[in-house]
Amino acid sequence: MNIFICGLGLIGGSLAKAISARTSHTVVGYNRTKSVSEEALRVGAIAKAGEPKDLADCDIVIMGLYPKATIDFVKENLHYFKDGAILVDTCGIKTEVCEALGALTKDTSIRFIGGHPMAGIERSGFAYTFPELFDGASMILCPEYCSDESAVETLSALCREIGFGRITISTAEHHDKVIAFTSQLAHVVSSAYVHGEYATQHKGFSAGSFRDLTRVARLNAGMWTELFYENTENLSAVIGELIDNLQKYKTALDTNDREGMHKLLADGNERKIQSENL
Repeated sequence: MNIFICGLGLIGGSLAKAISARTSHTVVGYNRTKSVSEEALRVGAIAKAGEPKDLADCDIVIMGLYPKATIDFVKENLHYFKDGAILVDTCGIKTEVCEALGALTKDTSIRFIGGHPMAGIERSGFAYTFPELFDGASMILCPEYCSDESAVETLSALCREIGFGRITISTAEHHDKVIAFTSQLAHVVSSAYVHGEYATQHKGFSAGSFRDLTRVARLNAGMWTELFYENTENLSAVIGELIDNLQKYKTALDTNDREGMHKLLADGNERKIQSENL
């Protein structure tokens, strides 16, 4: 198959490298900054530095852009798409993107499936891409706007071929509710934590706990701001829940409730064990 990847940042670029290295498919890469596509071509991540018109020859189109840019690109270039092509995005929120792309492709032969690869590092850009990024990771697919099961099977097979360990099927609405907790809240907490007084005075006083809790505070502020505000209600709800839970620990300390603190910690330990067995 010919696979068009639009956007060669961390996700798109790593997908390009994984597909090129682990499959026989041909990757056509397009990036607004041409020097990036040229570098991708030079290192063998893509077989061709393409243009939107090359969509006409591609069986699968993978969007590696931010949500609004993804919608805009598809809207502007829909007329180039090959009949029957599979379109998948990689955005961190799904409801807004799926509704928009579902509407755009509704009366066409294009088979749109929402996607979200659950992988990443605290760096961005093609310079940090690597083909092993998705090894063992989960790929979330939201096929509610696609009635063609063969398209889901084709995309799932490609994901497994390049290293994903799990395919998770979801609706866009459920995805955004859960991802607010499992991903977005973690970035909020990490960012808020490093605003603390001692965050810049930790040398010699920190080990794994500090490193683990602050890892995702290093982030792309523009991208995460966009993702947060496209999932406002869900993210606000889980932040509120966390605040309520933190207040229980503070109250236990302020009232010298050692038994209550012990129970909170023990319950948290048990829930962590349960989560590891899912």
